[in-house]
Amino acid sequence: MATATTVTRTDQDIQTDVLDELAWDPRVSPTDVGVTVAEGVVTLTGWVDSYAAKWAAERAAHRVTRVRAVANDLTVRITPSAERTDPELAAAAGRALEWDAFVPVENLEVTVAGGWVTLRGEVEWEYQRRAAERVVGRLTGVRGVSNGVTVRPATPPTGEELPDRIVDALLRSGAAEPDQVTVRVYGDTVLLDGLVRSVPERDAVERVAWSAPGIREVHNHLTVAR
Repeated sequence: MATATTVTRTDQDIQTDVLDELAWDPRVSPTDVGVTVAEGVVTLTGWVDSYAAKWAAERAAHRVTRVRAVANDLTVRITPSAERTDPELAAAAGRALEWDAFVPVENLEVTVAGGWVTLRGEVEWEYQRRAAERVVGRLTGVRGVSNGVTVRPATPPTGEELPDRIVDALLRSGAAEPDQVTVRVYGDTVLLDGLVRSVPERDAVERVAWSAPGIREVHNHLTVAR
């Protein structure tokens, strides 16, 4: 009778795969990025030429199997050709937010200091908060983004069946194994517990929870299997 075997990936295996994934992603310059791994936690060091590349490097590391978390210590060094003044960046950020259909720009405030963009204001949904950060983070000359936008739903969550509806949404999307994830709702806050197979899967479950009506906070305590 055949027996199942478990393949354990060492930190060195993960390091090799992260370096390969960085080299595979055309948005990242892997020769300037250092990778260390300890117990499945990846630390990225070195420098990149844009905030967008820093974000892309982090997402590339998250895609590797058995990565439990990523510490992104990359430094953004803007090349002279990409330098923008703070007023130029503020104007560009305002225009970019206005052109994004998912961002209620009238509720947001943009501040730029030393190439670092700070967002403040309120939105009804988490996807709008994330969209605002993504829009300004792609702009040339941005060194970093602080997202101080808060989620304030227009209506509170209703119905004791909301946890079951979130689980149903997980089933429809295949975001995770529902029997491995526990969903609890306390007022306008969702608490997630359980086990997932990867960081992208963990993020996917959180996105599903944020899509529930009336939710203001999601506490994601899901653990990535080692």
